[in-house]
Amino acid sequence: MTSTQLEYAEKRMQQKWHDLIMAEQKGASKPVLERMYNAYMLAVEEYNRCSAAASLEQEEQTAAISSERVASPARSLHTTKRRRKAS
Repeated sequence: MTSTQLEYAEKRMQQKWHDLIMAEQKGASKPVLERMYNAYMLAVEEYNRCSAAASLEQEEQTAAISSERVASPARSLHTTKRRRKAS
């Protein structure tokens, strides 16, 4: 999930909300408002999916970086011990 996709989903959700509010203010019929509300809720669900996917990817990247940092010093220490034993 890219940040661009997340931004697009957020903008789409906000636009659906704006359209719904404007239609209500202009006196749109109840069936039209319900249809627009349903479209808005679908946009909210899509945004939530995108947001969750982006958060998961971020957590995975953070975990991968953390494990690389932890593994590197351990390897260096292990190599140092081997060299001392060989001497």
